[in-house]
Amino acid sequence: MTEEVPKPGSIVHVEIPCKNRENAKKFYGEVFDWKFEDVPEMDYTLFEPSNPPGGGLFTPTESTPSGVLNYLLVDSIQETSQAIEEAGGKILVPESEVPNQGWFAIFQDPEDNVLAIWKNAPRQEE
Repeated sequence: MTEEVPKPGSIVHVEIPCKNRENAKKFYGEVFDWKFEDVPEMDYTLFEPSNPPGGGLFTPTESTPSGVLNYLLVDSIQETSQAIEEAGGKILVPESEVPNQGWFAIFQDPEDNVLAIWKNAPRQEE
Protein backbone atom coordinates (compact mmCIF):
# COMPACT_ATOMS: atom_id res chain seq x y z
CA MET A 1 0.00 0.00 0.00
CA THR A 2 1.43 3.38 -0.97
CA GLU A 3 1.36 6.33 1.37
CA GLU A 4 -1.18 8.96 0.35
CA VAL A 5 0.36 12.34 -0.45
CA PRO A 6 -1.43 15.17 1.40
CA LYS A 7 -3.29 17.66 -0.77
CA PRO A 8 -3.15 21.44 -0.28
CA GLY A 9 -5.40 22.44 2.60
CA SER A 10 -4.63 19.24 4.56
CA ILE A 11 -3.37 19.46 8.13
CA VAL A 12 0.23 18.25 7.89
CA HIS A 13 1.78 19.19 11.25
CA VAL A 14 0.50 19.95 14.75
CA GLU A 15 2.44 21.89 17.40
CA ILE A 16 1.62 21.52 21.07
CA PRO A 17 3.02 24.09 23.50
CA CYS A 18 4.21 22.72 26.83
CA LYS A 19 6.05 24.25 29.75
CA ASN A 20 7.72 20.92 30.56
CA ARG A 21 8.42 18.79 27.48
CA GLU A 22 9.58 15.80 29.50
CA ASN A 23 6.21 15.70 31.30
CA ALA A 24 4.38 16.07 27.98
CA LYS A 25 6.45 13.27 26.39
CA LYS A 26 5.71 11.00 29.35
CA PHE A 27 1.97 11.78 29.21
CA TYR A 28 1.49 11.39 25.45
CA GLY A 29 3.80 8.38 25.31
CA GLU A 30 1.94 6.55 28.09
CA VAL A 31 -1.59 7.48 27.05
CA PHE A 32 -1.31 7.42 23.24
CA ASP A 33 1.94 5.51 22.60
CA TRP A 34 3.47 8.41 20.66
CA LYS A 35 7.17 8.17 19.72
CA PHE A 36 9.49 11.17 20.15
CA GLU A 37 12.68 12.57 18.66
CA ASP A 38 14.42 15.53 20.30
CA VAL A 39 15.87 18.15 17.94
CA PRO A 40 18.27 20.04 20.26
CA GLU A 41 19.49 22.50 17.62
CA MET A 42 15.90 23.76 17.30
CA ASP A 43 14.95 23.35 20.99
CA TYR A 44 12.08 21.19 19.72
CA THR A 45 10.73 17.65 20.04
CA LEU A 46 9.08 15.86 17.11
CA PHE A 47 6.27 13.42 17.88
CA GLU A 48 4.93 10.58 15.78
CA PRO A 49 1.45 9.26 16.51
CA SER A 50 0.14 6.01 15.02
CA ASN A 51 -1.28 7.89 12.00
CA PRO A 52 -0.32 11.24 10.43
CA PRO A 53 -0.10 14.07 10.91
CA GLY A 54 2.72 14.16 13.37
CA GLY A 55 3.99 17.29 14.98
CA GLY A 56 6.14 18.85 17.61
CA LEU A 57 6.33 19.87 21.23
CA PHE A 58 7.83 23.26 22.03
CA THR A 59 8.28 25.60 24.95
CA PRO A 60 6.12 28.69 24.37
CA THR A 61 7.42 32.23 24.79
CA GLU A 62 5.53 35.42 25.55
CA SER A 63 5.23 36.13 21.81
CA THR A 64 4.02 32.61 20.91
CA PRO A 65 0.32 32.36 20.07
CA SER A 66 -1.45 30.34 22.76
CA GLY A 67 -2.93 26.92 22.10
CA VAL A 68 -2.29 24.08 19.68
CA LEU A 69 -1.12 25.23 16.25
CA ASN A 70 -2.23 23.31 13.13
CA TYR A 71 -0.19 23.67 9.92
CA LEU A 72 -2.08 23.55 6.60
CA LEU A 73 -0.26 22.49 3.43
CA VAL A 74 -0.18 25.08 0.62
CA ASP A 75 1.41 25.40 -2.83
CA SER A 76 2.56 28.98 -2.22
CA ILE A 77 3.10 30.88 1.03
CA GLN A 78 2.91 34.24 -0.77
CA GLU A 79 -0.31 33.53 -2.69
CA THR A 80 -2.03 31.95 0.30
CA SER A 81 -0.94 34.81 2.59
CA GLN A 82 -2.48 37.26 0.14
CA ALA A 83 -5.70 35.19 -0.04
CA ILE A 84 -5.86 35.08 3.77
CA GLU A 85 -5.65 38.87 4.00
CA GLU A 86 -8.16 39.38 1.16
CA ALA A 87 -10.61 37.08 2.97
CA GLY A 88 -10.36 39.06 6.22
CA GLY A 89 -7.55 37.21 7.98
CA LYS A 90 -4.32 38.65 9.31
CA ILE A 91 -0.73 37.43 8.90
CA LEU A 92 0.88 37.30 12.36
CA VAL A 93 4.26 35.83 11.33
CA PRO A 94 5.28 36.39 7.71
CA GLU A 95 6.96 33.74 5.59
CA SER A 96 9.81 32.12 7.53
CA GLU A 97 12.15 29.29 6.58
CA VAL A 98 12.89 26.07 8.42
CA PRO A 99 16.24 25.20 6.80
CA ASN A 100 16.13 22.12 4.55
CA GLN A 101 12.46 21.51 5.47
CA GLY A 102 10.24 24.26 4.07
CA TRP A 103 8.55 27.58 4.81
CA PHE A 104 5.68 28.66 7.04
CA ALA A 105 3.61 31.67 8.01
CA ILE A 106 1.24 32.06 10.96
CA PHE A 107 -2.14 33.70 10.52
CA GLN A 108 -5.30 34.61 12.38
CA ASP A 109 -8.67 33.95 10.76
CA PRO A 110 -11.65 36.32 11.07
CA GLU A 111 -12.88 34.30 14.08
CA ASP A 112 -9.57 34.92 15.95
CA ASN A 113 -8.30 31.34 15.50
CA VAL A 114 -4.54 31.09 14.95
CA LEU A 115 -3.22 28.58 12.41
CA ALA A 116 -0.18 28.23 10.16
CA ILE A 117 0.45 27.49 6.51
CA TRP A 118 3.31 25.26 5.34
CA LYS A 119 5.12 24.66 2.04
CA ASN A 120 7.60 21.79 1.83
CA ALA A 121 11.08 22.40 0.44
CA PRO A 122 11.70 20.54 -2.83
CA ARG A 123 13.10 17.04 -2.23
CA GLN A 124 16.73 16.55 -3.18
CA GLU A 125 17.48 13.63 -5.48
CA GLU A 126 19.65 11.02 -3.77
